[in-house]
Amino acid sequence: MTVRLGINPLTWTNDDMPSLGADTPLEVCLAEGREAGFSGFELGNKFPRTADVLSDVLGHHDLSLVSGWYSSNLLERSPEEEIEAVKDHLHLLKQCGAKAMVFCEVTHCVHGDQSHPLSQRPHLSDAEWQHLTEGLNTVGDYLKERGVHMAYHHHLGTVVESQADVERLMDNTRDSVGLLLDFGHLVGAGGDPLVIAKRYSSRIKHVHCKDIRFPVLDELRNRDKSFLNGVLDGVFTVPGDGNIDFLPGLKHLCEQGYQGWLVVEAEQDPKVAHPLTYARLGYRNLKSLAEQAGFSVDE
Repeated sequence: MTVRLGINPLTWTNDDMPSLGADTPLEVCLAEGREAGFSGFELGNKFPRTADVLSDVLGHHDLSLVSGWYSSNLLERSPEEEIEAVKDHLHLLKQCGAKAMVFCEVTHCVHGDQSHPLSQRPHLSDAEWQHLTEGLNTVGDYLKERGVHMAYHHHLGTVVESQADVERLMDNTRDSVGLLLDFGHLVGAGGDPLVIAKRYSSRIKHVHCKDIRFPVLDELRNRDKSFLNGVLDGVFTVPGDGNIDFLPGLKHLCEQGYQGWLVVEAEQDPKVAHPLTYARLGYRNLKSLAEQAGFSVDE
């Protein structure tokens, strides 16, 4: 199976905490990401949002558009309203060749609020779960019909965080609702990526490879810290620099025929973790892990 290696601009500049890397130009992110070896980028807040301009900017660095985050509010609006809201983003991704949309329900989320600990993340009632899954089915069908697959991003601090949340989401939605398997967010929530890979391999449309430093995670939980304070403390890092064992999950994905992107998404303070240094380390380590898992890496 063939995969491509991409990176998220969070290594250089942070969307949830814009002060991190605020002065770093987009050109620096793209040039250094390509220098590190990556062949694609996910979107960030400094990227142009018109297809022609974005394609030109990425093409200048011989980069592809991997995907882009979309913040859903299905718990507060109808599927039809969500479809209307997603149209511009969908058009941008499709025109620039992306095959999957990073999709996350952010109603009442706390991951972008430094004053709220992760322990205060939202939980859904049975009625809210039904509302969310029905809405995801409708939006997922709409996206799939237009050639871009929903890749639902379970995320710390949101309504779909734990392994039980992921399983409930997957078990109550149609195949048009694909999954983004994020190793770091799942392990950070106490889950097992291999179990999720085995249960839902046919629906995994995108993969984020974020590593975690377990001692920092323990400190985050024990001291009831926020997601963003965990980021500042260094809870996340690039694959191979933390404590997650990526190989079993990646090997199973390869055996089940996963073909797509493996993305380094490791938000750190760029003043502490030099972006180019960590981008190079992330590329080398992820390429090695992918090849050990049996993947062929398309460079």
